[in-house]
Amino acid sequence: MKESLKKQALYFCVLFLSFGFFQCKESKKNDQKDHNKEQISFDIRTAKAIVYTTAHNSKLKLTLTDTILFSDFKQPLETEIDIMVDPKNEFQEFVGIGAALTDASAETFYKLTKENQELFLEAYYDEEKGIGYSLARTIIHSCDFSKASYTYIEEDDKELNTFSIEHDRKYRIPFTKKAIEAAGGQLTMYASPWSPPAFMKTNDNMLRGGKLKKEFYQPWANYYAKFIKAYEKEGIPIWGLSIQNEPMAVQRWESCIYTAEEERDFLKDYLGPTLEKEGLGDKKIIVWDHNRDLLYQRASTILNDPEAAKYVWGTGFHWYEDWKDDNPMFENVASVNEAYPDKKLIFTEGCNEGYDLERLENEDPSLAERYGKAMIKDFNNGTVAWTDWNILLDETGGPNHVGNLCFAPVHGNTQTGDLNFTNSFYYIGHFSKFIRPGAKRISSVTSSNSIISTAFKNKNNSIAIIAMNTSNKMLDYTVTIDLNTAKLKIPPHSIQTITLN
Repeated sequence: MKESLKKQALYFCVLFLSFGFFQCKESKKNDQKDHNKEQISFDIRTAKAIVYTTAHNSKLKLTLTDTILFSDFKQPLETEIDIMVDPKNEFQEFVGIGAALTDASAETFYKLTKENQELFLEAYYDEEKGIGYSLARTIIHSCDFSKASYTYIEEDDKELNTFSIEHDRKYRIPFTKKAIEAAGGQLTMYASPWSPPAFMKTNDNMLRGGKLKKEFYQPWANYYAKFIKAYEKEGIPIWGLSIQNEPMAVQRWESCIYTAEEERDFLKDYLGPTLEKEGLGDKKIIVWDHNRDLLYQRASTILNDPEAAKYVWGTGFHWYEDWKDDNPMFENVASVNEAYPDKKLIFTEGCNEGYDLERLENEDPSLAERYGKAMIKDFNNGTVAWTDWNILLDETGGPNHVGNLCFAPVHGNTQTGDLNFTNSFYYIGHFSKFIRPGAKRISSVTSSNSIISTAFKNKNNSIAIIAMNTSNKMLDYTVTIDLNTAKLKIPPHSIQTITLN
């Protein structure tokens, strides 16, 4: 990593963490009926409306850039850009935003200086000084972002008598405990497997696909229960789990294939009943955990079966379907939300693939804007939680035992111990810092494709409006709430959060 980039990253990080950000404090939860009909409890004209901005090729990194005032409503012209926010229309309840705490992230963390370890934890998890992550994903034994393949049992141990999470005690468990502590002692955590042990699979290999053999459906279901109990014994509560990471992808790393019918039957006949039998029936089960393209097909196959659906909390999805034509299929998220409103939607993984240091040094805006666009569109289509992939990677985009090197919002240099906070970190922060668990999404509609937006009302009645500009131009726009209008400017290739309290 070039020296100038390291200095710049450190400058931005210090600037960000030393700044006294506005922070909403939650009030007691209101009765659900009253909450749904609740009006804004403050006068828009006197509300404290603060604007935070992150812009590419600038020193603006979640920086307070303006305090705005609302005045009489101004009818926007067709040539103007307006974001109309209607707090009276409320939608899904927000669960949280966070990232995966992988082996690669944990190992990289422990190669940082002690000072930068503390800085990293504060930056990600502190609500006031950082961006307030409240959600996390962990892995059930190895994935590609591990130094090697491994399981928690000895090969051919069908009874799971040798089950042990000793491997994770070196890096991942202590790293996870530090994250929980940094988050104030509570972090909504779910787990995902990439592959059963090799002997349980049709290809006798943890890598390159293969399927779970029918005779191992029950032992594999038992494996999930053992993992949850072992982690909870270590003081790491497990809120939920997905059945299989990317069940339609034959990867050169840990992978396992399930058709929709196979995943449905494994869930209703084995995993669901096993968790209930083991006293783990309260764990939230997430199906699919793959791309948006086949999201509806998988959800409908499982959720149309009442015996399977009763175990399902929600459907998880990734963003990698855009390899086909560069167009994310956000409409599929909306279709599932519309068809199954009683089930949740959770974004379970996304990262920018193909690590390239030059793209970071040149502040390629597409890296961060991919996050901003996906989060806005996914939330507007009914998603309740959003999970980034690796929370931290090293200076090579790893470690990864099959060379699948990727970007992360933060990279740690294992040679120097330094940290590089990329623009993706700040873009995610525009959501995670100001939208808190329990918030409700509210109507936010833009009059131009030049700016996209979403908006949420927190439990304490404060409002967070996110607006993103992917163009090369500074844009003028307005925000209208309850027949009150405020004027704003947004720099090229930037994102803004407007907070009202």
